Amino acid sequence: MIIREYTEYRQEDIKQLYTSVGWTSCTDNLESLKKGFENSLLVLGAYTGSQAEEGRLVGLIRVVGDGYTIIFIQDLLVLPEFQRQGIGSALMRAVLEKYKDVRQCELATDNTPSSIAFYQSLGMKKYSDLDCCGFMRLGKEKIIQKVMLNQADNVMLGL
Repeated sequence: MIIREYTEYRQEDIKQLYTSVGWTSCTDNLESLKKGFENSLLVLGAYTGSQAEEGRLVGLIRVVGDGYTIIFIQDLLVLPEFQRQGIGSALMRAVLEKYKDVRQCELATDNTPSSIAFYQSLGMKKYSDLDCCGFMRLGKEKIIQKVMLNQADNVMLGL
């Protein structure tokens, strides 16, 4: 397994990776996802094989931020058949080492025991453990989707 900077965006590899973990909302607008990659602070890929031969992309971490005072782990994904082999941890450690002098490293994740345990094992703290809270505002597209789903539910219920 090798980890190196992901510099050549390959849409099919990215689409397969995101789809394999159920992040299909990210692949609904592939042009937007590509622009997100292009404007990221850092993207690292985990590959099968060795330095001499480029293998298959099996994991990825994407970082946004200014790189000095804050970084935000936007995406951390590993193909399901390669999960629980230390790939996600290795990707996180590589980012944390590269940005070890940055004051804040943040991320948002699923509120599940396994996700919480994973990130805590890497030294991350929940906002509540730091006497903080976090906020998120969904983009216009997501808000419209939610409204449309609610309207469709109301129609089906005869409301």
